[in-house]
Amino acid sequence: MRVALQEAKGALEGGDFPVGCIVVAQGRVVASGRRSGTAEGPGNELDHAEVTALRRLLEAGGVPDGSDATLYCTMEPCLMCFGAILLSGVSRVVWAYEDAMGGGASCDLSSVGPLYREAGVAVQGRVLRGESLALFKTFFSNPDNGYWKDSFLERYTLTTV
Repeated sequence: MRVALQEAKGALEGGDFPVGCIVVAQGRVVASGRRSGTAEGPGNELDHAEVTALRRLLEAGGVPDGSDATLYCTMEPCLMCFGAILLSGVSRVVWAYEDAMGGGASCDLSSVGPLYREAGVAVQGRVLRGESLALFKTFFSNPDNGYWKDSFLERYTLTTV
């Protein structure tokens, strides 16, 4: 998770929403990504850190045969990202800070189709939550950042301990 936090810091330093993501297999980082497309304008809702990391994982040949792969991300994946993760071959997701506005990793998969329901991905949350929360507080405290300005997520983040 500390490597994912470094990715998130890189996103924050570039003015983007501080989400970082890595995929670990066979004891090494095999893919990484950070949020982009939020520093200017209304925000690109496709280039999430998890999607970027999964794209790089695919470009590198996917999850190595016989490996358990873990995806670490600094914020709970949204529904779009969680759906992609379920289909990626990753066996475990670990996230740091809850996405109180749009988190998808806590969804009850028993009511979805078998492709997603039977993916068998384990989920663990709130790992190094405080470190991740600090990045989001920094982001939302900066008046120059307009992404999700005046949203439930901003209010929740700035009042959460």
